Amino acid sequence: MKIKKITVMKFELPQLPYAANALEPVISQKTIEFHYGKHHQAYVTNLNNLIPGTKFENSDLETIVKESDGPIFNNAAQIWNHTFYFTSFSPNGGGAPKGALAAAIDAAFGSFDNFKKEFVQAGVTLFGSGWAWLVKNKEGKLEIVKEGNAGNPMTKGLTPILTFDVWEHAYYLDYQNRRPDHLAALWDKIDWDVVGTRY
Repeated sequence: MKIKKITVMKFELPQLPYAANALEPVISQKTIEFHYGKHHQAYVTNLNNLIPGTKFENSDLETIVKESDGPIFNNAAQIWNHTFYFTSFSPNGGGAPKGALAAAIDAAFGSFDNFKKEFVQAGVTLFGSGWAWLVKNKEGKLEIVKEGNAGNPMTKGLTPILTFDVWEHAYYLDYQNRRPDHLAALWDKIDWDVVGTRY
């Protein structure tokens, strides 16, 4: 008797730490349902279909992001990027960072307000789809970098601290073509307790 091989899903869509409507009006429930529920889920499904039989079938997500390319990289990085992005928010977010991260932002950008301006500017000026990132470099200093498409700064030896998604699917239902308005509004939902632990 032949035993049918059962494929076990390696990666799963992570649970959000808040309800789908909890970030309104900055991010609407409809955007969460499409962006998280459909786009993020599609990357998970695609990766699970792509890795069987490859050297990555038993790898963790970070290893796949750092070592793969092509469709495997695109889907793995988008899972990682989106998970990082969605877990940066809280219904009670906003305000400003504290402690070591606050001091590092002041040292790198002069002030928190100046950092916010530079970070939004990076997101606004990224052509096409991609991500604006706050990262820590190998010397421990903060930088703002831009990555197109599924780009992730870990592939360059940088440590991600915060990211804003500037793919149109992140904001078009709520802001249409007003990317700057979307980016400016996100600060009201940033969970600085979570983001601060990444530094």
